[in-house]
Amino acid sequence: MSNKKIGLLSLTALVLSSMIGSGIFSLPQNMAAVAGAEGISIGWLITGVGIIFLGLSFFFISRLRPDLDGGIYTYAREGFGDLLGFMSAWGYWLCATIGIVGYLTVAFEGLGVFTDNESAVIFGQGNTIASFIGASIIVWLVHALIAGGIKEAASVNLVATFVKVAPLVLFILLGLWYFDVDIFKSDLKATALGNSTTAQVKDTMLITLWVFTGVEGASILSAHAKKKSDVGLATVLGIIIALGLYVAITILSLGILPRETIANLANPSMGPLLDVMMGPTGKVIITACLIVSVLASYVSWTMYSAEVPYLGSKNGAFPKILDKLNDNGTPINSLWFTGFIVQLCLVMVLVFEQSYNTLLLISTSMILIPYFLIGAYLTKLAFQTQAKWFVKLTGIMASIYGLWIVYAAGLQYLLLSVVLYVPGIALFLYSNRQFHGKIKLTALEKILLIIILAIFAYAVCVLPELLGA
Repeated sequence: MSNKKIGLLSLTALVLSSMIGSGIFSLPQNMAAVAGAEGISIGWLITGVGIIFLGLSFFFISRLRPDLDGGIYTYAREGFGDLLGFMSAWGYWLCATIGIVGYLTVAFEGLGVFTDNESAVIFGQGNTIASFIGASIIVWLVHALIAGGIKEAASVNLVATFVKVAPLVLFILLGLWYFDVDIFKSDLKATALGNSTTAQVKDTMLITLWVFTGVEGASILSAHAKKKSDVGLATVLGIIIALGLYVAITILSLGILPRETIANLANPSMGPLLDVMMGPTGKVIITACLIVSVLASYVSWTMYSAEVPYLGSKNGAFPKILDKLNDNGTPINSLWFTGFIVQLCLVMVLVFEQSYNTLLLISTSMILIPYFLIGAYLTKLAFQTQAKWFVKLTGIMASIYGLWIVYAAGLQYLLLSVVLYVPGIALFLYSNRQFHGKIKLTALEKILLIIILAIFAYAVCVLPELLGA
């Protein structure tokens, strides 16, 4: 039996590993394609402030309500009732599950750098038969690892986190050495894009949000922490480290090659940039690091994906069958459920030949509402408990940031999330009836359901056109 708890170092590594997955390796190209140095700098400033307030929200909630385990789901449910709690859990679970499918596809796309050529495409964009078989094997190997105990899986993740951060530090050190101020200044406003600085800043928001998704990792696994006080601290430490890495890599890249050149690089774009600084081995190093990175992130995100339905099932948000721990303290039925859904998504990737970018788009759209609800709950809790002014300010600022990213994401992403929430609501109504013996909703929840269904009907009509545009 494995009932060991997770310490501060492993919790911090989980947060960091969750955030540093695949996005960081494509960050230079992704950002350069939509903004110049001025817009990117302002975008990071807004995101940095917002994400720090979001991280502090987890920190303060964990201290004001140390009795609450589960983070995203539990906080939303406690603050706003069963339906919004479920929507937060469902949105987060879909974000995590679809996101980890994206990790598998990009890992095998990375392997293609070493194996594929014009005459033989083995792994392609991670959507070939070989990629499907390899990804499926990893799904069930990780399943076995986590089933053996959360603590053991976290220890493996800790080692992998150190391995994947080392090349990022190497890139930053070389970037400082090769940084050319004249190249950096040559295209500060990215006039060739034809967008205002404000529009450029807005266009960076989903990118910056995606690379910070995972900030909530420690709170999700709070029930497994050695000390509850470590949960908030691990979250803040993870954010600070990740923010430093993201800003340094993005800004330094603009002093290595011109923005337009970076915007046209193949991803992972850190590879070609490292080639410029240290020769043709750069791409090999970055690709190998990318593979290790996404597989480590896959382990941590799978733990989160299994934990959320388990916690939801204890309160009637998910089917009761998911409320089961094995002898190692792992939510085993929830883990099986997540594994089967990932396997199904891999089949869909193979059949419909979808790429990582498509999965990223869907995944990111699902995290918008859950993040807003965290700030909103801290705001409510801070005023209820008459907490100090800076705790209230943190909740308000995190809520404003949550609303900002919903606005910056655009109408199509908000409508897409509503479309994906509706199937989950059907599952919630079934689970709610199973738990209470009848469907138990408040008057406000009934009104909210009517509004969601009306938006869903509108989304079905206009979304194809919006996404096509």
